[in-house]
Amino acid sequence: MNLSISFAFSSYLLLLLLFSGVASASGFDPSELRSLLEFKKGIKTDPFDKVLSVWDPDSRPDPTSWTGVTRDPNSGSIVSLNLDRLGLVGDLKFHTLTPLKNLQNLSLSGNAFTGRVAPALGSITSLQHLDLSNNQFIGTIPGRITDLYGLNYLNFSGNKFDGGLPAGFRDLQQLRVLDLHNNALRGDIGQLFTELRNVEHVDLSYNAFYGGLSVAVENVSSLANTARFVNLSHNQLNGGFFKEEAIGLFKNLQVLDLGDNLIAGSLPSFGSLPGLRVLRLGTNQLFGPVPVELLEGSVPLEELDLSRNGFTGSVRVINSTTLKVLNLSSNQLSGDLPSSLRSCEIVDLSGNTISGDISVMENWEASLVVLNLSSNKLSGSLSNLSHFEDLNTLNLRNNSLTGALPPLLVTSPRLSVVELSFNQLTGPIPGSFFTSTILKSLNLSGNHLSGVIPLQGSRVNELLVMSSYPQMESLDLSYNSLTGGLPSEIGNIAALKLLNLANNDLSGQLPSELSKLSNLEYLDLSGNNFKGKIPDRLSTSLNGFNVSYNDLSGPIPENLRGFPLSSFSPGNRLLIFPHGMPSANSAQVQPPDHAGHHNSKSNVRVSIIVASVVAAVMIVFVLLAYHRAQVKEFRGRSGFSETTTAGDAKLGRFSRPSVFKFHSNVQTPQTSLSFSNDHLLTSKSRSLSGRQEFVAEIVEHDAPERATTSSAYVNTNLLDNEPTTSGRKSSPGSPLPSSPHFIESCEQPAILDVYSPDRLVGELFFLDTSLKFTIEELSRAPAEVLGRGSHGTLYKATLCDGHMLTVKWLRVGLVKNKKEFAKEVKKIGSVRQPNFVPVRAYYWGPREQERLLLADYIDCDSLALHLYAQGNLLYKILEVKQHGSRQEMIALI
Repeated sequence: MNLSISFAFSSYLLLLLLFSGVASASGFDPSELRSLLEFKKGIKTDPFDKVLSVWDPDSRPDPTSWTGVTRDPNSGSIVSLNLDRLGLVGDLKFHTLTPLKNLQNLSLSGNAFTGRVAPALGSITSLQHLDLSNNQFIGTIPGRITDLYGLNYLNFSGNKFDGGLPAGFRDLQQLRVLDLHNNALRGDIGQLFTELRNVEHVDLSYNAFYGGLSVAVENVSSLANTARFVNLSHNQLNGGFFKEEAIGLFKNLQVLDLGDNLIAGSLPSFGSLPGLRVLRLGTNQLFGPVPVELLEGSVPLEELDLSRNGFTGSVRVINSTTLKVLNLSSNQLSGDLPSSLRSCEIVDLSGNTISGDISVMENWEASLVVLNLSSNKLSGSLSNLSHFEDLNTLNLRNNSLTGALPPLLVTSPRLSVVELSFNQLTGPIPGSFFTSTILKSLNLSGNHLSGVIPLQGSRVNELLVMSSYPQMESLDLSYNSLTGGLPSEIGNIAALKLLNLANNDLSGQLPSELSKLSNLEYLDLSGNNFKGKIPDRLSTSLNGFNVSYNDLSGPIPENLRGFPLSSFSPGNRLLIFPHGMPSANSAQVQPPDHAGHHNSKSNVRVSIIVASVVAAVMIVFVLLAYHRAQVKEFRGRSGFSETTTAGDAKLGRFSRPSVFKFHSNVQTPQTSLSFSNDHLLTSKSRSLSGRQEFVAEIVEHDAPERATTSSAYVNTNLLDNEPTTSGRKSSPGSPLPSSPHFIESCEQPAILDVYSPDRLVGELFFLDTSLKFTIEELSRAPAEVLGRGSHGTLYKATLCDGHMLTVKWLRVGLVKNKKEFAKEVKKIGSVRQPNFVPVRAYYWGPREQERLLLADYIDCDSLALHLYAQGNLLYKILEVKQHGSRQEMIALI
């Protein structure tokens, strides 16, 4: 035993001597070499083989050849360990680096390291540069980090750190860069301001910091003296903006980014910031006028983003000679377009109420590259844009422009995106739109354009060949009055991904050259007069396809048989549907049987047998339903109905109605199955919680001392039955009161059952391509009635993936013309404003009662509830406050 111990100890000494010899020969401290090898053990994956095989004292005795290791030539100590962007994976043990007493740079960014940062890291007081960004570290930032008094660069961004920042950052007097963006850190921003001293670059964006910016001057002065770059965007900051005396202290500030917060109030003057280059305040709750000095040049701004706020007033001139990017979109700006624009390259004034003649742009001197004036109230004809030679993107969507289209591609040859949809433009489409080798997206939908699609003609064809085909990826000419056929030259636009020609007056055969569009992802030719066959071998990349409301015939190509029936029908009565694809039109021709005479007879026999079985089942089902109706009628006559109804309502149950409806002269006790907005307006309505799913009604019947309760549970056929009209239904002579009473309850949700989803033959149009579902999925979605109004019934529907929608089922007779309806819906759907819920899709069914509007569901109470609720109010009366020319309604809780 003693001999074994002695041998082992001797071996250890021998290895230690050899190891020390190697370290001494290379000039390294043995303890530092051991530290690196211990640190290496935490690395589990090395995809580029830069560390695991390289950090080997046997094959590479000189550690200066190891990846990322740097030593001081004078002292021989390790001063830098840089393993950036090597794809390394592992759970590092930072305490293994504590022997590196002279380590100044530790940089491990761009890997996939996990685990927590050990407090022992704070004992390497020689550190000046610490970068652990873009890994997967978790937990809190250790407090001992503040012991690194010599630290001048700290970057922990792009990890999963949470919790608050440790106290003591004020002790890091040498810190110049603090980058903690894209974590889950939180804390009061006002307290953090007092901790930051001498810092020049602060990036705390994409976290959960809260609190207001209107802190005392003394709390922000230490940061303001040195700060050049401050990014606090995408947090939860609230309250007011910096006070004018506080913002005036940031003399060295060049970039201020506070976007995507909840900052409210008006802006102070920025005239005392001589070095401010970038100001981003988008997506907040700011209001009032836009400070004049930001637009007129007294502040040398290069980028200004005030989008998605509540700024009001007009912008008369933009005389700044330094401004390159200006974004004032989605505010409440009014008045005419600026009469002067001197130097901007990117201008976005969309989503306001700016009016006047668009010809004002002729006076602009700027060399515009991107111009977006969409969703305003601009009028006049589109002026000559020849002085905008560098213009790349032009968006004038959703205005009131008139007149003919000018030859934009001639005067502005660099245009790649043209968006002029939903205006009142008339006349033909200039042929120059189809000869450009630059144009990628052209949207002229929703206008009054006429004539043919200008792809025909030898001159155009010659230009197409010479240019090796246009680079156009998106072409939308829908909802116009275009005539003629679809030119075969369309197949030359090889890059095309979206082609929408819906709702025009196009006719003729569909050209076989459509098969050449191998990149096509969306094709909509519905609502025209096309005839003949659908071309074979259309793009395999298609995920959106619609040829309904035409006069097509022949078999459906095999590669299109995966699309729903609504992609082909209504219309196209002569299309031949394959086996397994049900036809919505009984007049449609079924595909011929090519299997021979014997198989035909077999198929006939099988069909007869199947039909007989189905008929027998249907007869039995009808008899059972009739029997059930008779039993129910008997119970009603015997006085049992009220008892059963009351019991079911008490237990939260509801009997599912039969698919078949039988009419009887016997009057059964009436219960209300509707929820109307009118209920909120009655004098006896009680306040309802926004979290309640349903409301139960107390309904009085013949006996004055008895009341039965029925849950507000709706079982309706969403797309096969017309929804009931608003208001209460009662049988003749029923003593139901006109002002119903409510009690608060929690019931089961309603179900919007569709018993025959194969009969859904309408069209589901998406205005937002990020939303994907079928009309069959919508028809089976659990739903509840939210209310009824003069325009129809409102439902809340939950899709199978959990996404909740608000479904507006429009009243019969409200919508007649499909083309005008679609045009208006698309115009509404184009509105983007923080307080407006956008329309996501609409459904147009073959019957008049099948018209739906779909939007995202927002969980909140109704305005009627706040305005008219009485009794034990959950909310006080709305208060109206005046902010200049802007009124706000505030619900006081």
